[in-house]
Amino acid sequence: MLVSIRDCKHLPKDRQWIETVYGEYLEDLSQLNTGVFPVMVEDAPRNDEIFANWFSNELAHPLVIVKGTDSVGFALVTRPRIAGSGEKSADFLLSEFFIRRPFRRVGIGREAATLIFNRFAGEWEIIEYDRNPTAIAFWRGVLTHYTRGRFQERVRNGEIRQRFKTADAAGSKPGPARG
Repeated sequence: MLVSIRDCKHLPKDRQWIETVYGEYLEDLSQLNTGVFPVMVEDAPRNDEIFANWFSNELAHPLVIVKGTDSVGFALVTRPRIAGSGEKSADFLLSEFFIRRPFRRVGIGREAATLIFNRFAGEWEIIEYDRNPTAIAFWRGVLTHYTRGRFQERVRNGEIRQRFKTADAAGSKPGPARG
């Protein structure tokens, strides 16, 4: 079965699906023991504000990840408004990325990430908490494959930050490595 991504900003059914599985996402994040996510899990009324921003902000691109005809995950691509201190802002930030547990470790996440990067050409930044070794390993593997090792990584304030480009000056995408 094929993996695809679907824009869902104007699709109420997809928004409702994301809202339904968002608790699973927060539950996974709460396992990181950062002290931030347990509060978020308990703060369900705030979810209305979160989703209102996702679906009304012109700088946000909520996506549903689909395998065959089944929704299996979601992603949120955003365009940062403000750069960090002393650095150029990335064109795109992968703000959220979630694959439901039954669909993990079979290549769906990597394929979905590739589709997302190919769709939004420009400079990207992905950020993981340093207390999330599973996410760090996943994104290092995805980016090594996708960029053929051409990405920058640095550790700052308890976060791992990877930056890379999905198109060069001539506009050709690096795409996944062959072979």
